[in-house]
Amino acid sequence: MRSAMTRLLAILGSLAGLANTINGYRPLSKRGYPSLSAFAFGVFASELPLQLIAGQSALLAALSKWLSPQARRVGWLISAISWLGLLGLNHSGRTADRPLAEALDAELGPNRRTDGDDLWQRPDAAVEHIARAPGVVRTLLAYRDYATDSDIPYGEYGGRNTLDVWRHRDLPRDGRAPVLLQVPGGAWMVGSKRGQAHPLMAHLVERGWVCVSINYRLSPRSTWPDHIIDVKRALAWTKAHIADYGGDPDWVAITGGSAGGHLCALTALTAGDPRFQPGFAGADTSVRAAVPFYGIYDFTGETALHPLQAPTMSAYVFKQSRRRFPDTYRDASPMTYISADAPPFFVLHGRNDSLVPVEQGRTFSARLRDVSTNPVVYAEMPLAQHAFDIFGSARAAHTATAVEQFLAEIYARRSDPEY
Repeated sequence: MRSAMTRLLAILGSLAGLANTINGYRPLSKRGYPSLSAFAFGVFASELPLQLIAGQSALLAALSKWLSPQARRVGWLISAISWLGLLGLNHSGRTADRPLAEALDAELGPNRRTDGDDLWQRPDAAVEHIARAPGVVRTLLAYRDYATDSDIPYGEYGGRNTLDVWRHRDLPRDGRAPVLLQVPGGAWMVGSKRGQAHPLMAHLVERGWVCVSINYRLSPRSTWPDHIIDVKRALAWTKAHIADYGGDPDWVAITGGSAGGHLCALTALTAGDPRFQPGFAGADTSVRAAVPFYGIYDFTGETALHPLQAPTMSAYVFKQSRRRFPDTYRDASPMTYISADAPPFFVLHGRNDSLVPVEQGRTFSARLRDVSTNPVVYAEMPLAQHAFDIFGSARAAHTATAVEQFLAEIYARRSDPEY
């Protein structure tokens, strides 16, 4: 009985691995609750395929001694097919620099900058080398290595109004380094300033940037627009105090993923809007550039939404029906605020996103490009899931490099009279 059960589990495990590989190429669902599983398993297949091969092969090898020769052959054959597919996903991640470069070239031109070495001061310890190679371990250690000042209060709501400052320990405190503000995601209901965008922030800190990662109030305890108010307040704090940490308050960009991508885009498009700045309407909340990842830009229903999105927002975030209170949803949509004077944008989205339809990124960037007088770069990542930049994967490393190149180009243009 035990031998038969082991054979069954081995074959089912191999089939499950193959299904997961297929899901990495084409999500098995983008609707309802199954899409959550499609995302959870798909992001590992697309971003950590070699680790999956190692884990699956080790498990199958351990079970093989209890398998019959026929079951062993079937199990290894199915797994081999799966692993070939995972190697294809690995190739896609390792060559992700190509679509990123194409997107940057298309908007900024082939003669754009590819680094900012002469634009800002590189930390002394980093002058002689490029930032350390990416990887899962480095990502896990990034907070320890770069978050020099933690849990700084910027508002009155305790731990939800705190931020961390990331800077290279050799960066002069009296420097004027460019600054990136990172807004975490988590469906406006979960999430923390720790654990997101570490590959990007570590990459920029190694090159001489100062990064600020923030917490903000979350639903259902808090209700919209508390979230955007906190982001704006954190931005105002950054501009008022970042010089004490070696940052340049006159050059602050903003980024974020998922819900953080939405808040990033909305912040960039509503500088000084008093509706989102109660009690600090006079504060400067403009940014030099915005880099939203896989964000939601339209809640009105005009652009495709995940089927669970509207009811979730209605019940827990806005706490208002979209049908009865359409203005609330329109006012929360970055799409509403597209204008000619929008700051430069670099919009990134995964083509296989199971949680936020890729149409959100496509439509937003297209409309913004039609109106804005500033650059709008849109990069759609083949075979990439939601949260593709979380791990220290090859795709995350390429993305961090592309974001640095975009920001370097925008930074260089700040003093160009023809820009």
